[in-house]
This record gives sequence, C-alpha cells and structure tokens, in this order.
Amino acid sequence: LPQLPGWSVRADGSIVIATGNDDALGLYRCTPYNSYGTAGESRPTRVLLKDPPAFTVRPKEEYFQEVGRELVIPCVAQGDPPPTITWVKVGSVGKGSAQVDGNSSLVLHPLIKEQHGVWECTATNQVASVTTATSVHVLGTSPHAVTNVSVLPLLLAANISWEPGFDGGFFQRFSVWYTPLVRYPPRAHHDWVSLSVPAGAQHLLVENLQPDTSYQFSVLAQNKLGSGPFSQIVTSVPRGKGSSPKTKHPRCPHVPTRCQPLLAPQGFPVTTVPPEPPAMTVHVFLSPPRALTANETVRGVLLRWEPPARASVALSGYALELRQDKGGWEVLERSIPGTDTQVLVPGLIKDAFYEFRLVAFAGSYISDPSNTVNVSTAGMEVYPSRTQLPELLPQPVLAGVIGGICFLSVAVIFSTMAACIMNRRRAARVRKRRQ
Repeated sequence: LPQLPGWSVRADGSIVIATGNDDALGLYRCTPYNSYGTAGESRPTRVLLKDPPAFTVRPKEEYFQEVGRELVIPCVAQGDPPPTITWVKVGSVGKGSAQVDGNSSLVLHPLIKEQHGVWECTATNQVASVTTATSVHVLGTSPHAVTNVSVLPLLLAANISWEPGFDGGFFQRFSVWYTPLVRYPPRAHHDWVSLSVPAGAQHLLVENLQPDTSYQFSVLAQNKLGSGPFSQIVTSVPRGKGSSPKTKHPRCPHVPTRCQPLLAPQGFPVTTVPPEPPAMTVHVFLSPPRALTANETVRGVLLRWEPPARASVALSGYALELRQDKGGWEVLERSIPGTDTQVLVPGLIKDAFYEFRLVAFAGSYISDPSNTVNVSTAGMEVYPSRTQLPELLPQPVLAGVIGGICFLSVAVIFSTMAACIMNRRRAARVRKRRQ
C-alpha cells in the first residue's frame, strides 16, 4: 500500500482508495489475523470502475415557440453504465402530454400553455445523477397568473403589489379586484370592484376603504387574446385613524399580508373564488399605432410611426416595448406624448438583435401592439445609454453651439470692418503719394 498514493487501511480493516483508476481494478481478498493466527481468507470481491453521467448535449437556456406547434429539446448524456434520461416539468404533478423520443429529446407536440415553465433533464446511472434545466416560453396565449401578491395596509387604503406572470407574447395589462367582507350582506353574492392599473406598473394604491373592515384582493392579467387566471386571494384590513398597522395572517405577523388568505370572522361571508373575468369586448375603441419604421442614425435608432386610425377619446400617449434576442418583452419608455410620432433609442448593445413595438393610450383604453420592427446592431457602434425623444441637441450642447455661432459671427463682422478700415487708409496713403 505505501507504493500506491492515496491508498490506506482503516483501523477496522477497510481499505480506502482516494482516487479510482486502473490500479484499483481486480480481485481483492481480506485476511484477518491476530496473535493466534488466522481463520483464512474472505471470499474474493471484484472492483470495477464506472463513470458517472456527463452531458454531451445540453438544452439551451430558453426556448420560444408558438402555441400549437412542435418543440423538440435535445438532451444527451454518456456514462458507464449508460445513463437513463428523464424529463420533468418543475412544479408539475405529472408529465402531461410530454414525450421523449429515441434520442432522449423532449418532444412537446402540440405545444400548450400549461407546458410553459422550467423543465429539467436528469441523467442517472448506478454511480450518480446529474441535472440540467431549460425554460420553455409558449407564445400566443393568454397571460399567466401573477404571483407573490402582497397587500400593505395603510390609512383607509391598501397598497397592492405583485410580480407579473408571462405575458403570452403580447402586451398585458392588469386590474386589481377587491370586495369587503361585510356581516350579513343584503345579497347572497357581494360585488367585486375592479380598478385598472397604469401600463407597466406592478402595484396599485386602493383608496377610500372602510377602516377596520376585512377586504379580499386579487389581481387579473389580460392581453389581446383574453384574461389569465385570477391570482391567489389575499385578505387584509386597512388601518383606521389612531390605529396601529395590523397584519392579519398568523404565519406572517410582522410583514405585509402575503401567503394564504385569512379565514373571515364568524358570521362573515367568504368568497374563495373571484368573479368571472369580464368578457373581452369585440369593439375596437383604440386601434394600434401604424406603420412603425426604424432607421439607424449616428445617435441611435430613430423610430417613426403614424397615429392610430381610430380612437374613441383623445390620444394621451404611447408606450415603447422592446425585446432582445427573442427574449421577453419589456417596457422601454412608457411616457411618450401623444403628439409625438418619433422617438430616438440610443444605448443599444453592439452585435445584438432587437425588436420594437408600440402601444397607444387614450383615456382608460390601451391599444393592441403595433407592427414589430427588427433592428440588428451587428457592426454598429455602441450608442449612449439614455433613451431620448428626438430633439436637435441636448440643451447644454445647444447653448454651447449657439454661443459659438454668435462668437464666430461677431468675429467675422469685426474682421470685415477692420479690413475695410485698413483698405481705406491704404487708399488714402496712395492718393497722398500721387499728389
């Protein structure tokens, strides 16, 4: 054993091989003995070397595919003995319609909304198990439910915040629904009140609530294809004048109401399911911006468009969305004036692929997104990092330019006057010499 680095024998007689290699292969026998001798050798045991699984082909970090189409995600591993490949959707009870082909690839056909999420590929053999993950984004669906709904009780009000779910590939808008828990209501079903959330916001202040009255809150997401599921219902009690902040959940006594909804006091009705989502109207109150185009300039990408062709109320503004390299849509600028028809977008990353689209606002109406324009920054210079509306120049630079022009103009005038005076003096001296 001293000639084999990393080999040792424990006090109980076990042999320890720190690093397995070809030297460890073979048959082994153990012979116990003491001062009286030995009873003989043990039966032989064979040592074999096996390799744990190792991925040779990993899935990409993200996949984007339209609903109803086929999505094939590869996952290949090798080892000794050859590993078994299994696919599981994180947070899912069953595999649903997921299938695995002969190459251990995950086959989702037809792709459905419920298959959106994180999938794990696990390779297992007798030695070990290894796992890799990928995110599947299903496009062309209604929005997914918001998560982590939190209610902060305030004076006669409540601040509701949440984390948006996946938008289904379209611009999504939110509404907050709430209802009081009143004792002995006059009707069997009490009404839910809905409040629209400004575009891009992930919180809403609900005011004019009754003090020391339990309220239920839920958040609903909608896009052009319809409504997503309501979020989990959260119950909270607004503060009254002179009262201290109170949270109602026994598991979260020192934080804003989150986790599970409360049980209402005895004698109070409890609504466990929010009302049905409002039917999506088929009337077009606000058409999307038209003819969105993109032009590369020395200062950035200049987007131009035409106003919506139809609006039931006065146009109040636009919001600009972008996504990079087929990622999720993000709101880049949400306060473009309704009178503008162009915006300058600097700050783009070199050698990237961008998509832009616009939505219009008019009162409480939000239009569908405009057409999408694609911009590739391959070979382009990196622009400044601040998004600006297209102006001639920033004010400090503009002031400097104007000052420089004025100085140059004055200098030219003085130079011209000096030249004229010198010419007149020279002409006078010439006349005197001739006389």
